[in-house]
Amino acid sequence: MKSISIIHGDITQADVDAIVNAANPKMLGGGGVDGAIHRAAGPELLRACFAIEAVNGVRCPYGDARITIAGNLKAKYVIHAVGPIYKKFVDPRAVLISAYEKALSLALENDCQSVALPAISCGAYGYPPAEAAQIAMSVCQQPKYGALEIRFYLFDEEMVAIWQQEQASGVVVE
Repeated sequence: MKSISIIHGDITQADVDAIVNAANPKMLGGGGVDGAIHRAAGPELLRACFAIEAVNGVRCPYGDARITIAGNLKAKYVIHAVGPIYKKFVDPRAVLISAYEKALSLALENDCQSVALPAISCGAYGYPPAEAAQIAMSVCQQPKYGALEIRFYLFDEEMVAIWQQEQASGVVVE
């Protein structure tokens, strides 16, 4: 199994094969991590997102992921993963697990060796960070993702501490 790192820094600067974007279902940019990735990647990323067919205005449903080129980023790909809006889902845990699993599976399917991940759904979508960290670590520690070098890029020091605490606990919950 390759490593899982927790980095206090800017995900748009990650030197990895794929950067995971905490996207919204429309995939056209937004605030937080999503907006930062779109700004850093430039208009080529937005054009790639527009190229994904929307069904009823949705390019990527909650709990799913899509892959595009990365525009001006160092990465080859951006994987757009849509986590749950915490208070709007009966089972937000299942949706968040699915978003991480779909993102990591896309990385493997596209021959990525390294991937940078944000704290999906922990910003405007309101997911409690401690629970989200537990879910993220549990998914990332699954043997099927062992070939990936996984780096969590977290912008906030408090979020870094939460993720580090979860990583140190080493508990994998199915």
